[in-house]
Amino acid sequence: MNLKSLGYNQTFEESFKEYENQSLIPGRISIEHKGLYRVLTESGELLGEITGKIRFNAEGRQDFPAVGDWVAVQAIPSEGKAYIHGILPRKSKFSRKAAGVTTDEQIVATNVDTVFLVNALNQDFNLRRLERYLLMAWESGAAPVIVLSKADLCEDIQTIMDEVESIAFGVPVFAVSSETGMGLDALSDFIKEGQTVALLGSSGVGKSTLANKLFGSEVLKTNEIREEDGKGKHTTTHRELLVLESGGILIDTPGMRELQLWEGDSSLSQSFQDVESLAQECRFRDCTHNNEPGCAVQSAIDTGDLDEDRYNSYLKLQREMAYFARKEDQKLALAERAKWKKIAGDRTRVHRK
Repeated sequence: MNLKSLGYNQTFEESFKEYENQSLIPGRISIEHKGLYRVLTESGELLGEITGKIRFNAEGRQDFPAVGDWVAVQAIPSEGKAYIHGILPRKSKFSRKAAGVTTDEQIVATNVDTVFLVNALNQDFNLRRLERYLLMAWESGAAPVIVLSKADLCEDIQTIMDEVESIAFGVPVFAVSSETGMGLDALSDFIKEGQTVALLGSSGVGKSTLANKLFGSEVLKTNEIREEDGKGKHTTTHRELLVLESGGILIDTPGMRELQLWEGDSSLSQSFQDVESLAQECRFRDCTHNNEPGCAVQSAIDTGDLDEDRYNSYLKLQREMAYFARKEDQKLALAERAKWKKIAGDRTRVHRK
């Protein structure tokens, strides 16, 4: 395989120099499944597993390989195997909080250049959900592109596009149809040789169908959506990196029914420029935007210049990030305490010997 077509560039080449004298070669993770990894290398596709050193030194999920990662591997082509010795620094990382009550990170995709945020133009379309995706896309370090799929099912595309553009400042928005081919050529412009695009969105929005169209053949399974509510089942059950004949790279991801933030504080201002700009115009610097006189935010809501649902979405995301930050601080403190307790225990055992 050609490393350049997989997205290998000068930045990754520089990062790999520390492994050059260890008989290792670069590879890219295409599939992650229960501790095993499919790794694409110039020696072909290999089944990889991590070394004990990586496992021992790992402090969290971010220290394990994820789909899209460039890794340093010891390749054994004759057996179709590889041992992963290191992960190259990531240029972007799309993460969310893992589903459930625990505070754990789930890495969706790494080293992505462009994120296609796919939303279906049917009865399941949700502007608030799109705000959340936008926030996470900005935080990942990749450039977001909004893809409004299933345009053939929508009678008033322009109205929805206007609504989307009102919350997506400077983000390209495209209405497409995998059935008719509408708008697909415009998306192809983002998928050049060595460029990686991740498809993100809820179940049933047509990510796998879109990937098949862009790939040019049926490489991914697809399901029909439920007609009564426009929602779909999980078709893609794992993240997968696909290399197009043109040299572009697609990462398809499972539909996300639960999308909780992992990070996002630094991107809230970028996603909600309108709200934060209004806040700067309030009479009082510490305005809470409730009952204070001269509040520009409440004034904009009263006049209809700011949608109240959008402002409430902004507040909800703020509260969610603040709550998560407190939980993460507690988790880090407990981990640090356990680390030093283990060190103290090891020293005690050595002293007794």
